[in-house]
Amino acid sequence: MILNPSVQYFIAMTQTKQKPGPGRPKDLEKRQAVLDAAKRLFPQFGFDGVSMEAIAAEAGVSKLTVYSHFGDKDALFTATIRAKCEEMLPPTLFQAAAKGPIRRQLTSIARAFFALVTSQEAIGMQRVMSTLMDSNSRLPQMFWEAGPQRVHDGFADFLRTRIAAGQLEIPDVDRASSQFFCLLKGELHARLVCGCPGDFDERETDAHIKATVDLFLRAYAPVGNKSVATA
Repeated sequence: MILNPSVQYFIAMTQTKQKPGPGRPKDLEKRQAVLDAAKRLFPQFGFDGVSMEAIAAEAGVSKLTVYSHFGDKDALFTATIRAKCEEMLPPTLFQAAAKGPIRRQLTSIARAFFALVTSQEAIGMQRVMSTLMDSNSRLPQMFWEAGPQRVHDGFADFLRTRIAAGQLEIPDVDRASSQFFCLLKGELHARLVCGCPGDFDERETDAHIKATVDLFLRAYAPVGNKSVATA
């Protein structure tokens, strides 16, 4: 049957629209390349010391590509913080950890957080933020919301599920969440930020994490069931 030319045109256009865009996978790869470049450059040179042109060159893409994915440098900086946190502390971590003895759950989270905050990228970013404390920049608040605040909120939600399960008794969840992470940072994090880490090997790391979890459980194990703190 011979179709009307207008009908043939309509069918051809429909088939064309149904084909997946050939550039999409490449676009996602370019976006990741930009993020990876930003993760390397921001901690090393600071926010003001890195241009969008430099990030584009590091990523091997055009400056237009960088802007098309992230809009401006503030947005890219925020996305970089979020990506680094999700890389080492994915949103599913707190859900996956909520199985088995509470000590094992907390230890799993503690190891992931400690690895994050002592990484070179995190230490570099902490130093960048320190240089902006006396300025009117929005970056410290953006950094806090994209990184530390998200981790804090995720852990607080985890603690609430453990309270509901009878594994913990915590009157102030937000405070307990802050206490846990502050204890984990400990002296080493401050030394790393100052550039004088000293001798801190894997055995010392294990001992530090264990001591932190011990202290947290002694404070928040259910009354009458303090055996949880030593289990």
